Amino acid sequence: QVQLVESGGGLVQAGGSLRLSCTASGSTFSTTTMGWYRQAPGKQRELVAAITSGGVTKYTDSVKGRFTISRDKAKNTVYLHMDSLKAEDTAVYYCNAGIYGIISGGIYYPSRAGASWGQGTQVTVSS
Repeated sequence: QVQLVESGGGLVQAGGSLRLSCTASGSTFSTTTMGWYRQAPGKQRELVAAITSGGVTKYTDSVKGRFTISRDKAKNTVYLHMDSLKAEDTAVYYCNAGIYGIISGGIYYPSRAGASWGQGTQVTVSS
């Protein structure tokens, strides 16, 4: 199982930016779909963004145009750059490895989360 260590959360004003990082242990990182989920109080955990081993990305509608997911295979690290943050982005963000899904017509369709989770990092956006 992949070990994931996250960093980069914090408190930011609405309209600000943050970058989350997730570093993975193990040799399978380069072939694994990685992603970021988030969970706000009283809500279900949702997939925010995912990136396949080939670099195909997927975003939930509410963050399109504001968030960017990327990965550095040499550093075994996946990033989530968040711009134009809103109060509704406030949540605990979790890195996930091994997301299941398919690519069809150049579009990635995730189906379920992988088995490996980071410890979570709090992102709080003040309005």
